[in-house]
Amino acid sequence: MSRLSLIPAMALALMTNAEAQASGSSTNISIEKNNSSRVTADLQNDETRLARQWGLQEDEFKRYRALMQGPLGTYSPNLDPLSALGIEAQSEDERQRYAKLQVEAEAARVEKLLAYQRAYDDAWKVRYPGLMLISLPPMNSPLIKAASRVAVFVQYDCPNCEHQVKQLNAAGTPFDLYVVGSRQDDKRIRDWAKKVGIQSSRIRDGTITLNHDRGRWLSVGAEGELPAVMREVNGKWLRQ
Repeated sequence: MSRLSLIPAMALALMTNAEAQASGSSTNISIEKNNSSRVTADLQNDETRLARQWGLQEDEFKRYRALMQGPLGTYSPNLDPLSALGIEAQSEDERQRYAKLQVEAEAARVEKLLAYQRAYDDAWKVRYPGLMLISLPPMNSPLIKAASRVAVFVQYDCPNCEHQVKQLNAAGTPFDLYVVGSRQDDKRIRDWAKKVGIQSSRIRDGTITLNHDRGRWLSVGAEGELPAVMREVNGKWLRQ
């Protein structure tokens, strides 16, 4: 075969290779577009699902996302959708709607919390029937607020602390006991509770809870010596 006859063959091969590369590139672009569309669809489905969980429309949830990108999100980065939309409501009707949704959501959440607490208490009675239950409710727990409970902070080797708790116990007052310096030792708390005469039945029915302090006394920001009987008033913990 002459050198001249090779030229058309080489040209055909080059054209075929170029066409193959173009076809492959087109296929890759198509795959990338499909993947991008799939990701977009997944994100939209997530937004729809989250909106429904809060009882919101998709456009309302998108507005919440936008609000959290602004000053509101800077000052309150963990704000939930209903609070954010309620704070930035564009009308009184909107504000009332979000308030109603939030009340319903809080009621459902507290009911689940109570149901789980009852299950936990039952499991404790079965597993440790002879031991007092050590609880760890947060200081801002809605359970404490709803029952108008007091939080009592005490420490070891404190006769006044023992006297204060004995008085509250004798009066049948519901309270949450926080032992400062418990060393995270459940036995130390139980021994102290027995010493001041707290009945196991009051622990089991939730009238009294026993808690490690875990820094709560410092977080409350109160002053003075222990014991301290604290009650929440208008979002602030005040000494009684």
